[in-house]
Amino acid sequence: MRASRRYTSVLLAALAGTVLWLAPVLRAQEAHWSYSGEEGPEHWGKLSPAYAVCGQGKSQSPIDIKGATAADLKPIQFEYGVTVGEIVNNGHTIQANSAPGSKITVDGHVYELKQFHFHAPSENRIAGKSFPLEGHLVHTDREGKLAVVAVMFREGAANDAVAAVWAKMPAKKGEKAKPASPVDAGALLPKQRSYYSFSGSLTTPPCTEGVRWLVIKEPATVSHQQVEAFERVMEHHNNRPLQASNDRTVLGSN
Repeated sequence: MRASRRYTSVLLAALAGTVLWLAPVLRAQEAHWSYSGEEGPEHWGKLSPAYAVCGQGKSQSPIDIKGATAADLKPIQFEYGVTVGEIVNNGHTIQANSAPGSKITVDGHVYELKQFHFHAPSENRIAGKSFPLEGHLVHTDREGKLAVVAVMFREGAANDAVAAVWAKMPAKKGEKAKPASPVDAGALLPKQRSYYSFSGSLTTPPCTEGVRWLVIKEPATVSHQQVEAFERVMEHHNNRPLQASNDRTVLGSN
C-alpha cells in the first residue's frame, strides 16, 4: 500500500512538472505578432519556437516573381458559388470565411476554398511591380495541404465582391459580421486567369512552408476608395516584406 501511494505521489509530481513545462510552450505558440516594431516581420522567427521557420525557412513567401520558366500549366478550374458565411476582423486583415462547396481543381487535384483575405499593399510583386491590394484565396485538400490563389488588384473600376465584403467590414479587431448580400469569390478574379506557380509558405506566423502558390498574372481592378476603406480599418500596412527566392523554380502558364 505504501509503495503504491509513493508511486502515485511520484506520478502526480511528474505530471505536474510536465504541465508546468508545457505551459510556457503553449503560451509561446500563441505569441503575439504584428507588422511593425519588436513584434514585426524581422522578429517573427524569434517570438516563438512555433514561428522558427519564419526566420529559418528557405521557401518563404512573398517573393518578387521574375524570370519565370514558361510551362504548359493546365488552367485552374474554379468552381465557386456563394461563398461567404462570415466576415472577420482578426486585427491582421479582413477575412471572409467560406461556406462549404466552393473549390478549385489543379492538375486533377481538388482543393476546397476555406477563406479569403487581403493585404495592402501587395505582398508578392510581379517583375518588381507592387500593387495597392492583394487578395489571397486559401484552399486545402483532403490531407490538409494548402493552395493559395493570389490576385493582384490595380486601381480602376470598383470590384463587386470586395464591395459586398466591405459593406459589412468589421471596424474593430475581434468583431464579426454576416454579409448583407451574397458574395461570390469568383467575382474577385480577372477574366484572364493564366498564372505563376511555385512552392512557398504562409505569409504570416507560423510561416508554414509547402504551400502551393498560384498567382494570377492579370490584375483585377479595385477602386481607390475601396483601398482607402481597407487601410482606414487596418490602420497600418499589412504586407510582409519580400523573402529570398533561393533559386526556387517559378513556372508561368501561357
